[in-house]
Amino acid sequence: MAGLISFLRANAPWLLAGFLLTFASSFGQTFFIAVFAGEIRAAFGLSHGQWGGIYALATTASAAVMLWAGSLTDRFRVRHIGLAVLLGLALTAVLMARVSDTWLLIGAIFLLRLFGQGLMGHAAMVAMARWFVASRGRAVSVAGLGVALGEALLPVAFVALLGYYDWRILWLAAAMALVALAPVLWALLRNERTPQSFAAATGSAGMDGQMWTRKQVLRHPLFWLMVPALLGPAAWNTSFFFHQVHLAEAKGWGHVALVALFPLYTAMSVATMLLAGWLVDRFGSRRLAPFYLLPVAGGYLVFALAQGVPAGALGMVLMGLSAGMHVTMMATLWAELYGTRHLGAIRAMMGAVMVLGTALGPGITGWLIDQGISFPQQGYGIAAYFVVASLLAALAMRSAHPGSRAQ
Repeated sequence: MAGLISFLRANAPWLLAGFLLTFASSFGQTFFIAVFAGEIRAAFGLSHGQWGGIYALATTASAAVMLWAGSLTDRFRVRHIGLAVLLGLALTAVLMARVSDTWLLIGAIFLLRLFGQGLMGHAAMVAMARWFVASRGRAVSVAGLGVALGEALLPVAFVALLGYYDWRILWLAAAMALVALAPVLWALLRNERTPQSFAAATGSAGMDGQMWTRKQVLRHPLFWLMVPALLGPAAWNTSFFFHQVHLAEAKGWGHVALVALFPLYTAMSVATMLLAGWLVDRFGSRRLAPFYLLPVAGGYLVFALAQGVPAGALGMVLMGLSAGMHVTMMATLWAELYGTRHLGAIRAMMGAVMVLGTALGPGITGWLIDQGISFPQQGYGIAAYFVVASLLAALAMRSAHPGSRAQ
């Protein structure tokens, strides 16, 4: 504990900057957008499948743009990228408050996903992986607490506020909160930790002592074996929060009762996030990769079988256990395997895969709901998916031996 406190004190400005960036990303994350799903569907006359399709289309487009935009973190300082994305997300929140037709809605969701889900968290995690080496796991864990705080507070707060205010007014409130964070972020990063946080920086090497490029990563089987692990949490956890209104109805629970379970998910994800940071610094990400998705498989199985809210609480705890590990793993594993020189471009590719997952998940599950297969019933298949993804991750790590060479 003393070591952690000393670490926090010595690196407070940079860690707090990462924390604020991930917290700000909450306003473009599914768990926040989905709070307004009922109001949005009512305002535009959308079915579950149509709303899921719009979300999938906009998110897929944002994933494509991420392949290019994410590499900007290899060229520009975090204080410039972070501030630009923060203000872009604030303007998009204003657009959400004024959107009047379906095409504008698609555009607004695209920008929310690009700035929030995509670039904001990407900039934070690339910064942590590049600024820290020996303590990379702890730094990523601390920064990741920002989105965990958003998960715990924002859905509950905004669901409660929906009882008193129009949903469009609440998007304006979100925009004001983002604008208020901008000068704080700028002040924290006046003196950026790494003077040369660019692609030319020496950084730390990956497998076989090499600095891997994005093309080399694509030629190695490890990446393709890890794709299901990348897609899974993004696709199915996004679907869980996206269809929270439907899930509550299918279970016969009140929406507020379901949302009240979210802090359990967050508490467990925070605990395992911090634990994962220590484990990664001690043992490395490779040893953890084959196992960290197994609890979430159990969580979806519990939700498929759950009859009452207490059983749902167990499901949330199991899901949160894997979610916390996933945040740390996906920020540290790529730096450990591929080095940090081209980390922005490589992680942008990984981020695009995960964002694509957030597009596919709601679309697929929404279509299945329209076909009469409720989200709880889909939990059996989702649990099986995570078991298979864990097996493939184990195979991937077997190929990540020290002699793995870029082609």
